[in-house]
Amino acid sequence: MNWTFVISYFNEADYLPATLASLAAQTLKPFRLILVDNGSTDGSAALARDAVLPGVEVVHLAESRPGKIFALEAAMPHLATRYVAFGDADTYYPPDYLAIADAAYAAPDIVAVMATDVPADPAAALRKRRHNRIASRLWPKQTHTGGFGQTFRVAPLLAAGGYAERFWPYVLMDHEIMQRVVQQGRVVYPFDLWCIPSDRRTDRSRVRWTLVERLLYHFTPAAAKDWYFYRFLGPRLKARKLSHINLREKTWQR
Repeated sequence: MNWTFVISYFNEADYLPATLASLAAQTLKPFRLILVDNGSTDGSAALARDAVLPGVEVVHLAESRPGKIFALEAAMPHLATRYVAFGDADTYYPPDYLAIADAAYAAPDIVAVMATDVPADPAAALRKRRHNRIASRLWPKQTHTGGFGQTFRVAPLLAAGGYAERFWPYVLMDHEIMQRVVQQGRVVYPFDLWCIPSDRRTDRSRVRWTLVERLLYHFTPAAAKDWYFYRFLGPRLKARKLSHINLREKTWQR
């Protein structure tokens, strides 16, 4: 068994069953699925335990500390496979998702394989995949994928410290962890590796950076990215109180 798939969830009863069904349909098996309940009160944990996933070894964890970073941190000691994928509980993963990611790790210096998030419309999805292919070639040391579509070689991920609140207690944790991992090797974005997050994510004002912060991220040289995250961006997010708890609030649903 070479793969682990990690999903943390908090009150995702409306979406989690469809996500688990997409994982049950993966062509690459067997794999381990770690499901971390972050204090759900809507029956999500029961749905997770009742799901039928042939060929999948399911590990159920519970993390009482509120916040996605704590839930992901709880999964770190359980990563015993060569590769790990991180996903979201409201996202569809095509049946060949893990198989395509697995094939992309052919070169030993590749430390991360990233998916593109696409809309359900095929034409719009193709445009987004083309955009990500260009962006990843222009900025190979930057992140073009959120936490719904990240996969890592486990050894360099753990060597970088993994997901941990002590490194980054703010939003944009998916970008910060890449800053640590990318220093150990190459990141690739296979054109055919994509997933479809739910369409509820419309208002991201409480969980995103400003235009100036985003532009500076793109144009800060790779050698200065540590400065950007830990001396510039982190203090600004702290001042605006944009901690990882904001992700739990799901303000985009209101």
